[in-house]
Amino acid sequence: MDKKVLRFSITAALAGFLFGFDTVVISGAEKTLQAIWQSSDSFHGIVVIGMALWGTVVGALLGGIPTNKIGRKKTLIWIGVFYTISAVGSAFANDPITFAIFRFIGGLGVGASTVAAPTYISEIAPAKDRGKLVGLYQFNIVFGILIAFFSNYLLNGIGENAWRWMVGVEAIPAAIYTVMTFGIPKSPRWLLSKSRFEEAREVLVSINPTSNIDQLLEDVKTENQNTIPGENIFIRKYRFPLMLAFLLAFFNQLSGINAFLYYAPRILEEAGLGASTALLSSIGIGVTNMVFTLIGIYLIDRMGRKQLMYIGSVGYIISLSLVACAFFLEWEGMAVAIFLFVFIAAHAIGQGSVIWVFISEIFPNHLRSYGQSFGCSVHWVLAAIIPSSIPFLFSSIGPGIVFSIFAFMMVLQLLFVIFMMPETKGISLEELSKRLSP
Repeated sequence: MDKKVLRFSITAALAGFLFGFDTVVISGAEKTLQAIWQSSDSFHGIVVIGMALWGTVVGALLGGIPTNKIGRKKTLIWIGVFYTISAVGSAFANDPITFAIFRFIGGLGVGASTVAAPTYISEIAPAKDRGKLVGLYQFNIVFGILIAFFSNYLLNGIGENAWRWMVGVEAIPAAIYTVMTFGIPKSPRWLLSKSRFEEAREVLVSINPTSNIDQLLEDVKTENQNTIPGENIFIRKYRFPLMLAFLLAFFNQLSGINAFLYYAPRILEEAGLGASTALLSSIGIGVTNMVFTLIGIYLIDRMGRKQLMYIGSVGYIISLSLVACAFFLEWEGMAVAIFLFVFIAAHAIGQGSVIWVFISEIFPNHLRSYGQSFGCSVHWVLAAIIPSSIPFLFSSIGPGIVFSIFAFMMVLQLLFVIFMMPETKGISLEELSKRLSP
């Protein structure tokens, strides 16, 4: 693997670290904020917690526009700026509305990063290493999650303003990331989609001199000639990749993964663990997530995307069913934590490792950013709705039924993997475009 490609991929993937950190850091502060501002469960879920998620939805919905218009690189730079502003503003907020506005800005960065970063990495990576390089984005997400859990645990006891430090410390890695993104090249496939062939050739020679550059240029020119001016991802020709992106993102959230990550301490307390034990168990969840994500990244270009989805789906069904049973049968203590660790492992090796890779592969070059935006939007609309409703659902129908619904949805995901999902391992982006959008 070329060292330059690896370095540029790691830099772009650091947007995922900020995504993971920003997403989960709120879990250590949310109960304190609810007490300070005396928010109702619905206001707390929808506004204080949910505004970041709705920012993510907007960022994902609109992220394809700057990613296509101004390019992958410039979009990644702006994402870093948004993260930095959000962290500083959230830390100094004195009321729930101001806090929610700055969290919304951070959410814009998260949503846009799920479009721009995987798109950028997939376009600079050689086909044989594309899975593991795009997988670095997911690894950075879970690394950010782990560091957020660990940061929350360390900052938990420093006084009444601990929550400000929890949400504000993100400004440091956000500023470092923003500076680093100035040093990466523009995406060669984005340049090609804009018919800037000589610039694209220079980047390709720089990052991957051993590849057949003339053949790639010819393939892209042929693809450009076969496209209809003004076409979009919603025309009949792209129905199959659109459906694949929708279903993969839909099932990702119907596993309950984000609902669990946002409310991990609360769920573990409901299962009978003390508050400090629940927060410490959250760090264990972060470690499990990272270890199994590394395994998934190691296997994704060896076993393929589909095989990992088989493993993850079966793991989901078993673990979610056991969590549901634990709440129905009132198994208290570490049993629920252990089942949830299995759930996290299943997610990390399956959906977690596959989703950003797969969606970034299945659309043609000129529509990739919009296809990625569509898949991410489905993911984030559900990621906003489901966690926002968790406090209400737990208090009304109970956690046992909630986890039973998640388990049933994973049975449906297994059927999707068996009957619909194609394998994309080791195939060039241009060849995949021919196969999936003939």
